[in-house]
Parts: sequence; C-alpha cells; structure tokens
Amino acid sequence: MSQKIGFVGLGAIGFPMAVNLVKAGYDVVGYDAFKGVYEKAEAEGLTMVETVKEVADQSDEAVISMVRNYEQNVDVIFGENGLVAGDSKGKTVICMSTLDPDTMKQLNDKVDAESDLNLIDAGVSGGVEGAKDATLSIMVSGPEHVVKACQPYFDVLGSNTFYYGSETGNSQIAKLINNLILGVNVNAVAEGLKLAEHYGLPQDELLNLLEVSTGDSWVVRNWDNVSQWTADATLNVLLTDLNAVHQQGIQQHVPLPFSALATTQLMDAMGERKLTSKSK
Repeated sequence: MSQKIGFVGLGAIGFPMAVNLVKAGYDVVGYDAFKGVYEKAEAEGLTMVETVKEVADQSDEAVISMVRNYEQNVDVIFGENGLVAGDSKGKTVICMSTLDPDTMKQLNDKVDAESDLNLIDAGVSGGVEGAKDATLSIMVSGPEHVVKACQPYFDVLGSNTFYYGSETGNSQIAKLINNLILGVNVNAVAEGLKLAEHYGLPQDELLNLLEVSTGDSWVVRNWDNVSQWTADATLNVLLTDLNAVHQQGIQQHVPLPFSALATTQLMDAMGERKLTSKSK
C-alpha cells in the first residue's frame, strides 16, 4: 500500500489508531465532525482537512471509517462533500465501525450499487487501551485480495488480525460473539464477587485465586478497569452489542439463553451502578 491514508472519525478509539499510523510512517489525512479535536490531531502529525471529500482527494488507496453507526457511514461515503464527491474510484473504505451484520451487508450493497469504491468490514476489539497500545484484535471480512492489500495497516493498529471470508458482515458476527462471551463473563465475575462480599472474603485475594485457577479470564485479569466501566460509555457499548446478539439469535432461530440473561443483568447493573470495584 502507498503511504497516504485517510482516517474519518477521531474519537476515543479512532484518535489513538490514527496516531499509531503516523508513528509507523504513514501520512494520515484526517477528518472529524468535531473540530475541537483538530489542534490535538495536528500536534500529533495528522494532516487535518475540512471535508471528507478532501480525504478522498488526498488519500492514495484507502480510507478508514471509524464513525458510530450506519447513518454516519452513509454520510461519510455518500453525503454532500463525502468520499464519492472526491477522487474515490477504486479506493477502499475500511469500515471499522461496530454495525450489526445485516446493516453492514446493507452498507456493502449500497457501496457496490452506487459507487466505484471497495468496502471491507474490519471490526475491532480491545477498547481504548488496545487502540493506544496498538494491540487491537481486528476481525476482517471482504474480498481477500483487498483485505491482503490493507494488511500493513492492520499490522500497525493491532496485534492480531482474523479473516472471516469474503462476505461483508462476517467480521461483525465474530465481534458480536466475542462481546457476547465478554458480557456473560463480566456478569459471572461480578456475581462471584458479590458472593465473596457477602462472606467477607478479601476481594484482592479472591481475584488472585481466580487468576491462577480455572476461573481465570480476561475480565478477571483486568477487573480494575472493567469495574470502572460506566453506564454512559463502555457498558452502554457492550449493552448495544448484547442487544444485537439477542436480535440475531431471534432472527436466525438460534437459542442464546445466556446472552439474554447477560443483557438483563447488565441493564440492572447499569441502573444500580453496582459492579463491585477493587478500589472500594
């Protein structure tokens, strides 16, 4: 791939991802609807522009989209002064947003029918810390030759890349599965710590036990951070993904009882703010 890449969406996760691309030697052409991020981005070496059209004009072969939802992706690509308004023929949109599988397929069909762009689906897992540390897990689906051409970018942004075939949307299914298991595990650890609290067991010592025993998990090893997740940020994102998993199960007639239970329990925890913290 060439050295100039576009990046749209410089939020909590997108910003450190774009910075890591700059550190790796790429010339990153950035855009965000929130102009308050521009000074900070330029200080990190990004070339910031005023329209998405300019991102298309100045990028060489690919543009990463890290915006919130389907509607924002449509606006990035097809809106006034969007990618298709610029020099976009043959370029690749790397959609790293979290969308449900059906919505991602809908976006892919629209791009195929109404533009000369390529689109690949590249969901990420690892959160803000993974974005900062360039240790994201990146789940990719789309035409294999396009994915392979973008692999150098993924190598900069994450520590693992997983390919789930040519059908766009498959990576979103993989991400939902990951977050389903995460959601169940968060609830399990919180429930275990609630029982420990009832019996007056020292929480630190219980977590130490779990880390070296069969109860170990990523959630256990990162409970300091997980217990600080808030209802208006990370927990809300996780709840959105659990709801999406639940809907996929209903649509595909796949029973997912633990998903439904984890969703309900998480909603209760968010309402009561009762995830037990190690810092108590």
